[in-house]
Formats: sequence, structure tokens, C-alpha cells
Amino acid sequence: MNRLALRNLFRHRVRSIVTLSAIAFSTIVLVVAAGFVEWIFSDLRTSTIQSGLGHLQVVRHDYFERGVADPYAFLLDAAAPLRSRIEATPHVVAVGSRLNLSGLMSFNDATLSFVGIGVEPDKEAIVSRNLSFRAGADLDGSSVDEVVVGEGLAANFGLHAGDRVVLLINTAGGSVAAAEATVRGIFSTQVRAYDEVAVRMPLAMARKLLRTSGSHAWVIALDDLAAVDATADALKAIADPKQFDVVRWVDLSDFYTKTVTFLSGQLGVMRVLIAVIVVLGVSNMLIMNVLERTGEIGTLMALGNRRRKVVALFLTESLYLGLLGGALGVVLALLCAHLISSIGVPMPPPPGRTSGYIGAILVTGPILVSAFAVTLGTTLVAAIYPARKASRLVIVDALRYNR
Repeated sequence: MNRLALRNLFRHRVRSIVTLSAIAFSTIVLVVAAGFVEWIFSDLRTSTIQSGLGHLQVVRHDYFERGVADPYAFLLDAAAPLRSRIEATPHVVAVGSRLNLSGLMSFNDATLSFVGIGVEPDKEAIVSRNLSFRAGADLDGSSVDEVVVGEGLAANFGLHAGDRVVLLINTAGGSVAAAEATVRGIFSTQVRAYDEVAVRMPLAMARKLLRTSGSHAWVIALDDLAAVDATADALKAIADPKQFDVVRWVDLSDFYTKTVTFLSGQLGVMRVLIAVIVVLGVSNMLIMNVLERTGEIGTLMALGNRRRKVVALFLTESLYLGLLGGALGVVLALLCAHLISSIGVPMPPPPGRTSGYIGAILVTGPILVSAFAVTLGTTLVAAIYPARKASRLVIVDALRYNR
């Protein structure tokens, strides 16, 4: 059966080569497209986490639901023993305290509102690795009355590194506090809306301005992205759920979630379209084979071969088509992915971002398996109708065909 199927497959070499090429091309398109989307997901995950979200955050219970209205009612105790237990948890690299505040910034005769964060500079250097400094430098352990300012806010003021600004805020108790600070650096997160209002300062300075000793969140950096769920479960086991919430980065990033949903849907539609193309191409080839080999099929059945053997013969031919075309497509797809990645894919800035990026193709094992399975499966499906058509030929009429 196998030997006969292979011989029949290459009796019409041009037709077989065209069909194999269509199957291989479909596999290449599936792998390259899925690899590009996978690279986008991977790059977006990394940039989202390293732009400040961290892998996990620990906050007071219901802080994200009710903390906007009364943020200072949800402060974490700076001396809470839970933080030490978090730092001792496997995979945890750093735990940084953050204190959110907002107010007005003045420079010369201009005054604008800002949204600030008090951070621990040494820990924040690990959590927020994706900050890009346009001028000056980031905060460090020696920073006392220094701030770093978002690129958009600095542009609106005309600020430069080394300038002195005045910060005016409402304290946790409702009074007004003011302080002078030196602009140590100007940074960009590539998120335009955030960079136009962002100010980062040492945690001690933020606590002094707000006249409080707590923080709103503990931001956690891990050594392995794959350990996020396991670490979150471990932290939930040691944190009282009535007092603390452990939140994963993906639950805080609405943009990432919507991007994954949108691109995954597009990729699914493309798989369906390619499957239809493969089915039509392979069916057309096999139907042509049935028409050209009607006399041979009649002879097979006249010699006592059952109809199911005829079906099996055509399905086997289709199986070899799928295996050869899929394997060829996988090999060529890997070469194409390497070539495209080495050249790079220039991409425009995403919505709300300030700069573009160079894309690449990230091919993983599941992507290769999925593409191969789609092309092989659709090739087999395409053989069902021609195989049934061949098996249902009337023996006498088949023997008389073209005579």
C-alpha cells in the first residue's frame, strides 16, 4: 500500500510538485506569522514588566478597587514582617516599596500637575530596567532631594538635568507641603501619556512630603517569568487574604491582555484561510487523479480489493503529501525566520507610544508542531471526498472508462 501510494504520488510530477509547494508555502506562512506574533507577545511581556509593573505586586486588600478614592487608607506598614517573608520566597530577586502621590510642579513661571512615585532606587533599578534616560541619570542610593522627570513633562517645562523645581502636594493628613528638588535625569517609558506627567523620587523624600511612613505597594521582581503563577500562589499562602492582595503583572496590564486577544484572533482567522486553501488545492489534485485513474481503480476492485482499500490508498497518498510538504515547509520556515530576524522588521510606534521598534521572528516548538499539524490535518481532510468518490465507482463502468 505504501509503496503503491508513493509511486502514484509521483506519476504526475509537475502536479505533485505544485501541490507540495502549496502545502510547504502554507506551512511557512503559518510559522512566520505565528513566530512574529509570538515575538510581539514576548517583547511586550518583557517591556511591560520591566517598565515598572514588576512580576507581582502586593497591596492592601481592595486597594485597586477602592484605593483611588482614599489611597492613604490602604498603606502598607513599612515594618510589616510579611515583606521579609516575601524576600525569602524562592525566585524573588527584589522587593521594592512604592508610594504614590500627585500634586503641582513649578519651574520659573510655569506650573503643571504631576503624578509621582516614591521608590527605593536600589530595588527599583532591578524592577524598572526598561527606563530609558534621555538626559542625566537615574536615582541612586545617594539621592535625597533629587527627582527624575518624564520626557513629556520635561519638554513642557523646558527642563534640563540639574534644574531646580518646586513640588507642591497635599499630605496624607490633608495639609499642604512643598519642597525643592533637583532634576537628576529625564526618562522615557515610551508611553506618551505617562511621560507627560511622571515624576519619580526617593521613597524617603515622598514619605517626608506626605508625612507618612508607609507605602502603597511592594513591587516584586522574579528571576523567571515562568515562576509568576507558582510564586503568586506561594505568597497568597503566607499573606492573609483579608489584609493583602497578591496581583500578577498580567492582571494589571489591560493593554497586554487586549493585544494578545486581538492578535490571537487574527492568527486564528489566518489559520482557517490557509486550511481552506490547502483543502481546495489537495482536493483538486486528488480528484484529477481519480478521473485519470478510473480504469486502474476499476481493475483494483475487479481483482477483489475492497472499496475501503481504495479509500486507504488515496488517504495514504494524501498523508505522504502532507508529511513531505509539511516537513519541507518547516525547514524552509526556520530558514526564513532566521533570515528575517537577522535583517529585522521595522515597525511603527504602537498606539500611545513615542517610538517604533525592530521586530523579529520567535519560532518555538509549539508553533512548529501547530503549523505542521494544521497542514497535515487539512491535507488528510482534503482527501476524504476524492477517496470516497473513487471507492464508489461502479466496477463495470470504471473498466469501460475512456474506451
